[in-house]
Parts: sequence; structure tokens; C-alpha cells
Amino acid sequence: MTPNHNSSAPPRILVLYYSLHGSTLAMARQIARGVEAGGGQALLRTVPRVAPVTEVAAPAIPDDGALYCSLEELAHCDGLALGSPTRFGNMAAPLKHFLDSSSGLWIEGALEGKPATVFTSTASLHGGQETTLLSMMLPLLHHGMLILGLPYTESALQRTAHGGTPYGASHHAGSHHAELATDEAILCRAQGRRLASVALRLRARAAS
Repeated sequence: MTPNHNSSAPPRILVLYYSLHGSTLAMARQIARGVEAGGGQALLRTVPRVAPVTEVAAPAIPDDGALYCSLEELAHCDGLALGSPTRFGNMAAPLKHFLDSSSGLWIEGALEGKPATVFTSTASLHGGQETTLLSMMLPLLHHGMLILGLPYTESALQRTAHGGTPYGASHHAGSHHAELATDEAILCRAQGRRLASVALRLRARAAS
């Protein structure tokens, strides 16, 4: 993949997620819809599971779902939406492992100044959604990315009885991996639109 130098092309927004039971994937798809509605080009990507050394490594191409993300795709994105289920108030190990491998991009400053946003799902409503979102921001801040949340001007954030935080979209999946609630899906799409909109404005400012 080569960087997108065509200023007339939509900004390439990487929607990068890890999902074990499908809830975070459902959020990623809604965020991608919002990206496209906001004028961006959504690139849906995932990461492989982290396997103990006694197990066979994952194949290069997953059996189903999105393709695995490459560091080159991360480097050449115009914006990033990063999603993970909660693991004890933190992001899941597979996503952390992928980010830990991006030190070369950090040295190059490849992501500096690009907009980014985060999203998560949990089995319980108070299972660490906000701490997970905040922890996901930390490596992005080290990369020099511009962190975007969800403003309270999004009316669904004020009325939601399920997931949704100003730090990013969230989903209460429950123990049965429930589908996204209406407000949760609305907030995911709003977050994607906002990310694409900011990426477009940053590109216009850089070109002026």
C-alpha cells in the first residue's frame, strides 16, 4: 500500500479492532458506516489472537471477518478508530500486542498529527468501559495522535441507558452478547462521522 497523496480522494480511516464474540466487530461496522457518511473511506481491519508458544500461530489470512492489519496500513491511514473488548479495565492483549509492535512508526513519527478515537464493549455495564477507553488512548498519545471523544452535543449520549461515554462509544454486551442498543449504534456512527470530518478538515488546512 502507498500513502494517499490524492487530495481529492476521501481520507482513509483505519477502523482497527479485536473482537472475540462479535460485539466489538458490530461496533466497528457501525463506526465504519459513520466514517463513510462523513466523507471518509473506511478500512476495516482486525488483529490475530495472541497464542501461547505451545499453540500453532494464526494463519496469515483469517478464516472469516476482516483481514489482519499491517503496520503499513496503520502508517498510511489518515485517521484511526481503535476498538477492543475490556479485559480487567484494559484493552485486550491481541490489540496491545499489535500496538507494541509499532515502535518503528513511533520513531518515524508516522502517526503524528493524525486524528484518532477509541471504542469498547463489556460484558457488564460497569466492567471498566471508561478505564479501557482511557488506556487505549495512551499509546496513541505517545504516537502524537489527536484524540477525539464524543461531545455531549450528541443527544444520544445524554439519553442512553446502555453504553456511551464522552471518551468514546461503548457497548454493554452482557453475558449473552446482546446486539447493539439503538443509542449505542447511533453513537458509533456519530463517532465515525466526527473522525472523518476532522480528518477532512486537517487535510484542508495542510493543503492551504
